[in-house]
Amino acid sequence: MLLAHPAVLDDLVRRYTALERELMAGHTDPSVQQKLADVAYTLCVSTGTRDIDAALVAARHRLPGARTEDDSALNAVT
Repeated sequence: MLLAHPAVLDDLVRRYTALERELMAGHTDPSVQQKLADVAYTLCVSTGTRDIDAALVAARHRLPGARTEDDSALNAVT
C-alpha cells in the first residue's frame, strides 16, 4: 500500500478538525458539510481505512512526533 507523506496527512487532519469545529459551532452551510465529507474520504483513502475515526488515528500515528514504538491504538481499531 502506498503511504501518504506525513505533511499531507498533517494538512488533512488540520483541515478535517477545522471543518468539524465549524459544524460544531453551528455553521450548517452545505458546502462546509461537503468539504468535511471530502476530507474524510481523502483521509480514509490516504490511510487505507474505512471510517474517519480509524483514519484519524492512523494519520496521527504517522505524524512527526508520534510515538511510533506504541501502536496499541492502531491495533485496537483494525
